[in-house]
Amino acid sequence: MSKDKQAQPDGAGATEDLGELDRMLAAAGSQTGTGEAARFGYVALIGRPNVGKSTLMNQLLGQKVSIVTYKPQTTRQRIAGIKTTREGQVVYLDTPGIHASAGRALNRYMNRVAKATFRDVEAVLFLLEAGRWTRQDRAISKLLAQLDIPVFLVINKVDTLDNKQDLLSYVQEVTQDHEYAEVLMISALKNQGVEELEQRVLERLPFSMPFYDEDQITDRSERFLAAEFLREALTLRLHQELPYSLTVVIEQFKRQGEVVHIHAIIWVERDSQKQIVIGKGGQVLKQIGRDARKALEELLGEKVFLQTWVKVSKDWSRSERMLERMGFDD
Repeated sequence: MSKDKQAQPDGAGATEDLGELDRMLAAAGSQTGTGEAARFGYVALIGRPNVGKSTLMNQLLGQKVSIVTYKPQTTRQRIAGIKTTREGQVVYLDTPGIHASAGRALNRYMNRVAKATFRDVEAVLFLLEAGRWTRQDRAISKLLAQLDIPVFLVINKVDTLDNKQDLLSYVQEVTQDHEYAEVLMISALKNQGVEELEQRVLERLPFSMPFYDEDQITDRSERFLAAEFLREALTLRLHQELPYSLTVVIEQFKRQGEVVHIHAIIWVERDSQKQIVIGKGGQVLKQIGRDARKALEELLGEKVFLQTWVKVSKDWSRSERMLERMGFDD
């Protein structure tokens, strides 16, 4: 279950000078249960679709919270990943990729969610894909230039560039019109540079009491994660444009004895799409169910009984009213 953000002074964490309030908190011994002064803050992961935001989130947490597929636009809603260490507590906010053009209501919703995140954080991680500098990247860079909080430029997938001279030229190109708090090189997939990134971010956050319990890793409910993990299985199994035309709604999530019973509806936009999801003799849907159930059992540490139904709601992704009914809430 999500919690409201702890109130912070405007601009907290924007400079290295802690200020009088931070010194008082540090002296009072704001702690994470270790007896040491600790830092706290919200940090947004921002970037265009498919630059590796969710992969980075999962690496930072050391556990899967955000679903990851090869398809852009996999992340549709903001998800908080909570990392608590001896040094402090950081709440990383994985956001939908920002789209330069957003024709469908679903795309407009994702843009609103991502941009609204700027108001709630002490710092931003702006992710780029090494070697690529697109129109969408430039538009996001201009948007971030208006913020008065630290923006870290995080160049991801550096392992895909063999020539380091090319990487140097790329960094010069993407930083010529904007001054960032720091420029960091990582490979989220291979967990390279992630630990240094984490430390650099933590140093910029104010001293404060942690807001979440130290064993909590996300603000999202198990019901929400169940829908996400099923949608991930659908996206990985299906091809072409179909993943963008489906969503998942959990109708029932309850524990009976030692088994978690989950009833899920998979919504698509066309009768033809329904047949693709089900497959001949129901084989595609059965395999998707098996994949999702296995992932959920690993997440929950419990046996899962998963039942799925496929239903049609014509053009649901283009309707603001249908988005609200399916749980897309700003």
